[in-house]
Amino acid sequence: MSRAARPLAEHYSDLVRASLIEARPAGLHTRQLVAATRLKKPQVARGIRQLRGVGAAEHLAPIIYTRRDGYVFSDDPADWIEYEKRQFREILGRLTRVITGTLDPHLARCPADEWAQLAGVRATLAQLTK
Repeated sequence: MSRAARPLAEHYSDLVRASLIEARPAGLHTRQLVAATRLKKPQVARGIRQLRGVGAAEHLAPIIYTRRDGYVFSDDPADWIEYEKRQFREILGRLTRVITGTLDPHLARCPADEWAQLAGVRATLAQLTK
């Protein structure tokens, strides 16, 4: 990230953090964050990404997203686990579609190709969502 871009991301994250703290214990959806921060949607997204990175580095309560509440700081480990599981399921779904839609046909046509052997990773990835 360039030097000029970093302070902007930090500024966006400061605005997002202040809005989420003000809304606590409730959360805010993206459109509400846009209104509260007066940022554009991509700027809010950038602020959330920056805030997540800073929060992880400083061991702060993570920002999670739920359909009902939107983005929220949560101190409850059960919330974190549920959010993490949803993220893994989404990623696993995308990887499974790549495997079944691209790698499996590749493997069927070129069984000796080492790259196509990645299809065997599916079972390992499935274990992550449990």
